[in-house]
Amino acid sequence: MDISMRILRPIGAAVTATVRRRCPSSHRPLCMNTARSRLYPSRPAIASPCANPAAQFHATTNRRNGNEPPPTDFAAMDVLGNTPVPSTTVDICMSEGFQLNSGARIVEGSGVILVGGEAFSWRPWLPRGEHRLLNAKGQWEIPNEALSLFSLLWPRPDILILGLGPEIRPISPELRRHISSLGMRVEILDTRNAAAQFNLLATERGINDVAAALIPIGWKEGIGANW
Repeated sequence: MDISMRILRPIGAAVTATVRRRCPSSHRPLCMNTARSRLYPSRPAIASPCANPAAQFHATTNRRNGNEPPPTDFAAMDVLGNTPVPSTTVDICMSEGFQLNSGARIVEGSGVILVGGEAFSWRPWLPRGEHRLLNAKGQWEIPNEALSLFSLLWPRPDILILGLGPEIRPISPELRRHISSLGMRVEILDTRNAAAQFNLLATERGINDVAAALIPIGWKEGIGANW
């Protein structure tokens, strides 16, 4: 029996074998799969490392274990929580006066100057002889002698907070220059916000660095606060 075998090796493909037989017609040619299996015995399949890509990225569970810290409570992060509050901070702004943290009350329509841990009743309208704090231009203006207390202090506070009553107004250029000549910066607010700002700064920076001059929130121009 004359058998010839030719092996073809195509580029990029597996080696294949073609078998040709010259034999009587009673013999059938060998199956191609049978020839391939004889040349290349089967090898066990190797699992691809990326067969299940989702398994490589494990999602963290939503439940915390006992080793993780609890969530941060920002409400408990009070940096001034252990700082004592000065006795001259304002507890209540009343229509006709103020109540301080020490329990002292300034009433009967008087304003108050808070400086150096002390509180002074203040009536800056008296030099004019009437209950007026605005000039002809609608600017908030008081005589220089209404702030004469600060000329007696040394060292003076770094900042003076003015609480102008129930609403904020621009102060006159003359008053601003006088306060600057005393070596103090000025912050202008309505009385409620001025009291809150003084409380914060006096607690944070100290009673010697900040002062306040406040008019009662019930103040009415030409009438006063005791009405």
